[in-house]
Amino acid sequence: MQRLVIKVGSAVLTQDGTIALERMQALVDFLVDLRQKYEVILVSSGAVAAGYTKLKIDRTQLKNKQALAAIGQPVLMKKYAKKFEKFNVIVSQVLVTAANLNKLDDINRIKNTINTLLENGVIPIVNENDATATDELEVGDNDQLSAYITQHTDSDMLVILSDIDAYYNKDPRRFSDAKVLKVVSEISKDELESEVTPNNIFATGGIVTKLKAANYLLQNNKSMFLASGFHLDDAKSFLLQQEHRGGTLFKKS
Repeated sequence: MQRLVIKVGSAVLTQDGTIALERMQALVDFLVDLRQKYEVILVSSGAVAAGYTKLKIDRTQLKNKQALAAIGQPVLMKKYAKKFEKFNVIVSQVLVTAANLNKLDDINRIKNTINTLLENGVIPIVNENDATATDELEVGDNDQLSAYITQHTDSDMLVILSDIDAYYNKDPRRFSDAKVLKVVSEISKDELESEVTPNNIFATGGIVTKLKAANYLLQNNKSMFLASGFHLDDAKSFLLQQEHRGGTLFKKS
């Protein structure tokens, strides 16, 4: 059975300063369907946004962001647990830092923990431990974290569900004739060094962080699929029906 890492971003999970419960439910329904064909690991953003629903403090300050993450992580997990419970699926929380991903012993412990969870039918929900991470010890964004988790758990593919529905030959927000690049086998240095432009106030990335994640996986002979997290039709077609209708597949040629 193939193993997938599914990463969902803050822009998908939040709306108007609160958790987007309908989109979260659609994600949960999708993951339950995926489990019929794949082992599934979820990397979920949204802890800071969830914390902000409980405490309105300035999220641009690091100490406040970390406090909001500490508040929001259990809120987020409670919502996931409740939605998966309807399907008799147990979820688990796996919090990591960049320091964990730079030590072989820690990497092996993370891998062993996730393997044990999957063997017992539990969905691991991974997030960066924002409450304790520092500038020197933070992964930086969950796109990169999900790429590392894909590599270190011997997963076959990373699937990023985002407010960005694919990779285009030019910015679709500025150019009406922008076209989707359905399959990408290499990414140029210029593209990787472009300015990061997140679309959501709670997001830390944009297309550039996704390209960096894809590039890391391409260098390790793994693939990544980028599709909309607002409308899951492209992801469902690709993963459940093996039909590539929309979205972008990053894969070595």
